[in-house]
Amino acid sequence: MVASGRAEVRVRFAPSPTGELHIGGARTALFNWLFAKHYRGKFILRIEDTDVARSSENFYRVVLDNLRWLGLDWDEGPERGGRYSPYLQSQRLHIYEKYTHKLLEEGKAYLCYCTPQELEDHRRRLQKEGEPLRYIGKCRDLSSEERKSLEDEGRKPALRFKVPPGTAWVDDLSRGRVSFENRLIGDFIILKSDGTPTYNFACVIDDSLMKITHVIRGDEHLPNTPRQVLLYRALGFPLPRFAHIPLILGKDSSKLSKRHSATSVSYYREQGYLPWTMVNYLALLGW
Repeated sequence: MVASGRAEVRVRFAPSPTGELHIGGARTALFNWLFAKHYRGKFILRIEDTDVARSSENFYRVVLDNLRWLGLDWDEGPERGGRYSPYLQSQRLHIYEKYTHKLLEEGKAYLCYCTPQELEDHRRRLQKEGEPLRYIGKCRDLSSEERKSLEDEGRKPALRFKVPPGTAWVDDLSRGRVSFENRLIGDFIILKSDGTPTYNFACVIDDSLMKITHVIRGDEHLPNTPRQVLLYRALGFPLPRFAHIPLILGKDSSKLSKRHSATSVSYYREQGYLPWTMVNYLALLGW
């Protein structure tokens, strides 16, 4: 993997404070940290805490504490600040709102009034017909009268991105060129009905405004990439370089989880493992 493009390499680790720091997450943080150090760049820590129901102040503190224990100090982020603060997504909602207006005004997004039950019925119908599970645009071309009628029913709309025809592709530094047919993606939600931005929407805006040059993350995020690429292009943001790295697997070749063994950094720390042994093990686990 090589750095190219912008002068300064800027990478990030963006955990959600909804649980302990997983050793898979620690490995991703380590690779980002090492990449930044190698290219004399910046390692940014961003907390993705828009899931208010599941996010916890305790988990937030545990994540920061375990990163420090591993020696993965960040150049910008919580408790350090930086040019692009704040670094907690819950404090950046006003920024996301600005870009929802932009997409609406440019006709690249629309209000969706479908209820959870309607969406579930639609999903089951597609599943029964053997079709890809996607939203087919029921609310895409509603008239102002139709929207008013739905609002009069008390429906609160979500905001969907209008996926254009064609193909979304990315030259992944780990996997090579990966392409996705847009018709299989379907129009996706970028702002929930309660005003909370979705992961893909907030992630694209933050990575762009924070000048992230390389997005290095686990393979489980590969399905998010086409949606993010489409959003980058719609918003006029330059694309970062992407690299999706293999996951840590259990003996049965499935993603490492609690059913395999202890998976949190805290567990190994409490058992007396030294931080440098954890770092050494994770670094040598493979790319």
